[in-house]
Amino acid sequence: MPWEVLEFSDFFKFNWKDSIWNLTVVLGAIIGGFIAVQFLSNDRITDLNPATISELTALGFGNSGETLVPNELFNLEAITSIKGLAILIIGGLLVGFGTRYAGGCTSGHAITGLSSLQGPSLIAVIGFFLGGLLMTNFILPLLF
Repeated sequence: MPWEVLEFSDFFKFNWKDSIWNLTVVLGAIIGGFIAVQFLSNDRITDLNPATISELTALGFGNSGETLVPNELFNLEAITSIKGLAILIIGGLLVGFGTRYAGGCTSGHAITGLSSLQGPSLIAVIGFFLGGLLMTNFILPLLF
């Protein structure tokens, strides 16, 4: 059975009953997102720098700045395509693994960790920024 491997790894052992607040946070994020879109959104066009618009157009984004998020990434066709599903699943797994491996999220390390002068948080934040720069400049152009 393929799930037997997960039983031997301490990384995947998680007691949800002790951390039910995690599910409350997820539910709050979903409800908050719904409220923000339905009741707090406006139809203003995002004011982007012309250089940013030309770079995004070169990457294949047609209506840069006309919508809050690019339709090429966040429409139903993009999400249900094999490429879109692969990006969502692999990206989600990498984010979850990275958060668990780094001992916290980017905001936690950058705000709380750096303000309390923790060395591991400084190393983590440097890694986050380097990873973001590599992704943006080298990997993202290959995907689009």
